[in-house]
Amino acid sequence: MTATTPVKPEKVRVKTPGSMALKRFLRHRLAVVGLILLGIIVLLVVFGPLIARFGPDEIDLLNRNQPPSGAHWLGTDPTGRDIFARTLSAGRVSLMVGLFSTLVSVVVGTTLGALAGYFGGWVDNVIMRFVDVVMTFPSIVVLLTLAAIVGPGIDKTIIIIGLLGWPLAARLVRAKLLSVRELDFISAATALGANDRRILLKHALPNVVDVLVVFVSLGVASAILTEAGLSFLGLGVQPPQASWGNLLSSAREINILEAYVWQWMPAGLLIILTVLATNFLGDGLRDALDPKAKQ
Repeated sequence: MTATTPVKPEKVRVKTPGSMALKRFLRHRLAVVGLILLGIIVLLVVFGPLIARFGPDEIDLLNRNQPPSGAHWLGTDPTGRDIFARTLSAGRVSLMVGLFSTLVSVVVGTTLGALAGYFGGWVDNVIMRFVDVVMTFPSIVVLLTLAAIVGPGIDKTIIIIGLLGWPLAARLVRAKLLSVRELDFISAATALGANDRRILLKHALPNVVDVLVVFVSLGVASAILTEAGLSFLGLGVQPPQASWGNLLSSAREINILEAYVWQWMPAGLLIILTVLATNFLGDGLRDALDPKAKQ
């Protein structure tokens, strides 16, 4: 009798939700382009000052309003400050405002939306009617009014923008939890004696992460534009601290707008590219995290 060689079982590749989401994301070409572009911009604003030849606030009155050159790669402003260094320093401020103001919106919106969606009843009615009232006010009017009352500054700008963006996050979280709370695993946790706090934090909220990821990616772009508008009007980040918005404010003078394009064009271009990149990234994440999407 001849011994038979045991046949090794073939390895079955198990598709996890994470791998399927990554596959869907990589198929979204604009999202990949947005991720790469946003990564380049972040690297520039974080590590760019290491290669800048001048500090962002270094004044050189002998080289005022100089065009781009070997010494000043993007030229200088009316006080001789290097535009390249100031644009990168402004990028750190604008990205920080965009990210942290969106996180404020997420914290407030998730808290209220989770309470409304999970408990329902009178809790839901009270919270959502408050959300409805907040959303009836014209956001731009409220934004300008609050900025004029509390005054300009980075921290105040972050809080103001964050407190205006939370109603949308609350609605998204509530809508998601209204469906999640009816699922079997929530009923099982309730039957096993888990209290509401544990069910909400350990079982329900992890299922809204996909919604929040998309909200953050798109909210950052909106917050950057809002900060740029406030700073352009003089109600956001104040000089000498640079932001993309207050760098653009120099374009309000017609002679600078026409004759010194290099003083405002880099900031405007980076705002456009950053917003486009985050919007592309948000669209890709939304499609990738949708379980109903085709594999």
